Parts: sequence; structure tokens; C-alpha cells
Amino acid sequence: MTAFWASLIFVILAEMGDKTQLLAMAFATRYKATTVLWGVFVATALNHLLAVAVGNYLTAFVPLSTIQIAAAVSFVLFGLWTIRGDQLEGEDKRFSFSPFWTVAIAFFVAEMGDKTQLATVALAAKYQSPIEVWFGTNIGMLVADAIGIVIGIVMGKHIPERAVKWGAALVFIGFGIYGIHQNIPERILTPMVEVVSLALLAVAGYLLARTTQEAPSPEPGS
Repeated sequence: MTAFWASLIFVILAEMGDKTQLLAMAFATRYKATTVLWGVFVATALNHLLAVAVGNYLTAFVPLSTIQIAAAVSFVLFGLWTIRGDQLEGEDKRFSFSPFWTVAIAFFVAEMGDKTQLATVALAAKYQSPIEVWFGTNIGMLVADAIGIVIGIVMGKHIPERAVKWGAALVFIGFGIYGIHQNIPERILTPMVEVVSLALLAVAGYLLARTTQEAPSPEPGS
């Protein structure tokens, strides 16, 4: 069950403030929340099935130790990505079908190459439990998008974006640093390397946070 709970928690964190969560919130202003969530579920189930297959396929060619290091590094990068945040760029207006298929297709396309899909690939490669990872990431997406819809639309309130983003980012980065420390040999990961790497990571986080604060923050439906 470790793979399930890890996948559930990481995807919920990755989805907070993510483009696909904003997309779900935007659709909820036009369609029923249940229709949006069903569209999200179908799109996520197919998208993350591909991601899980890719993650498990990698282990046939790449040593597990290398995958563990790559997964740990990717978690740090996902943390920085979370700090940067996402914005909608017309994804909610790109398709015009029935409400369900509009949501499902738009969500499937938006999720391709997105942080949560890449996190699913990394989790599948790391844990080698495809069913548990698939279930965990699907439920995680539904929970995160339901939270976004309820807080951002139904209750007429905004998600405390900055606090949520920083909390999620720190969890990602913390797990990533732990994974790197556990898998990279001490002869490479010397104290000096660790100090320099942490300093560069702090600078990168600061610069991304500054960039995010200076950029405009449009409403989900705009």
C-alpha cells in the first residue's frame, strides 16, 4: 500500500495550483461539477495508464538505482515547478463538444507532459506497483480537483495559492533531497557538494518565487 498512498499524496500536492486544477475550476463555472469530475476521471484514467506503462517500461532498460536517482531529482524539479505555478492559456475554450467530452478531451490534452503525468511516470518507475500507482494517482487527481472546484467555485472563495504552493513544493523538494541522499554514493555526494547544491536550490526557489509574484494572476475562467 506504500505505492498507493505515496502516489495519492504526491499527486494531490502536484495538482494544487496546477494548470489542470485551474482547468477543472474553469469548467465548473460552465458545467455541472459532477460532469466535470467524470470528465476529469476518464481523462486521468487513460492518461495515467499511459504514464504508468512508461514508468514500468523504463525498468526493462534502465538500472533501478539510476531510476531511483532520477525519480528523486525529478521530485526536486517538481517542487520548483510548483513554486513557479501554471496559468491557463485558452485550454478551456479549445474544444467544443458535449460538456462531458469537452472536459475529458481538454483535460487529457492538458495533462500530456504536465507535472502530474510526469510525477506518475516517476512514481511507477520508483515503486514498480502499477495498479497501486494508477489507483493512487487517479484518486489523487479527483480529490485535488474536487477541492479546487468546491473552494474556488461553489464556496466562492480562493485557494490560499501561495501557502499551498510553498507547502507542496517543500514536501516535493524534501522527499527529493532525501531520495538523492539515499541513492547517490557518499564519495560523490560530499558535504561540499550538498552545501553548494542546497544553496543553488534556494536561489532557484527564490528567483522562481520572485518571478511568480511579478507575473499577473488571471482568474481561472479568464
